[in-house]
Amino acid sequence: MVFKAACASAAVIGLVAANVAHAADAANGKVLADSHNCAACHGVNLNKPVVPEYPKLAGQHADYIYWALRQYQMGVGNPHLGRNNAIMQAQVQSLSQSDMKDIAAYVESLSGDLVQKK
Repeated sequence: MVFKAACASAAVIGLVAANVAHAADAANGKVLADSHNCAACHGVNLNKPVVPEYPKLAGQHADYIYWALRQYQMGVGNPHLGRNNAIMQAQVQSLSQSDMKDIAAYVESLSGDLVQKK
């Protein structure tokens, strides 16, 4: 019984450690954003979209950006599960979860026009 509890505890600790093992790298996120040409739609410094329908990204919370990218990636197989936008779905397919976290950290690091209501 003690052995089972110890194994269960080790498994939980391992899962938690795996989730925090990758510290997001904003510098790599910039490289990835540049190589994926995010500015082509989201504009200079990801803050001046080329059309009003595209969002300003600069300064957005990293958690939000990560999950949005992840949902675009999941939306290809199941449009009810993820976000449905053909351009974004194509952009994110080659990204790993670590890549998306890096991009999210980079986006959050940018100064932008987003306003937080208090």
